[in-house]
Amino acid sequence: MRRRYIQDSVTGKLHEVSLDYSAPLPDSQYLLWNDRDYKDLKTPDGVDISSRAKHKEYMKRSGLTTMDDYKETWAKAQAKREEYRVKGGSVSREDVARAIHNLESDSRRPGR
Repeated sequence: MRRRYIQDSVTGKLHEVSLDYSAPLPDSQYLLWNDRDYKDLKTPDGVDISSRAKHKEYMKRSGLTTMDDYKETWAKAQAKREEYRVKGGSVSREDVARAIHNLESDSRRPGR
């Protein structure tokens, strides 16, 4: 005869349940695992951002963004750096002379 058990998350003990038993659904606030990161989250100025929607709205209202908005920008910059490393940069003698001149003139300024 088949039996079905569930484990108590607090005590760790096993409890026998009927074969047609289905676990209760979690609180709808935490259906997505990643949403757990937002639980009880507040900004430094005390604004509640305990959900994705609240966080997104706050960021938009404050003119802020997250790192993932720069993925493409950083990927393009990385590609340029790789191309520069492989092909080498084309720097003229004038570019070098100008850079040296700028460094020398900066070092002669008072307070430097």
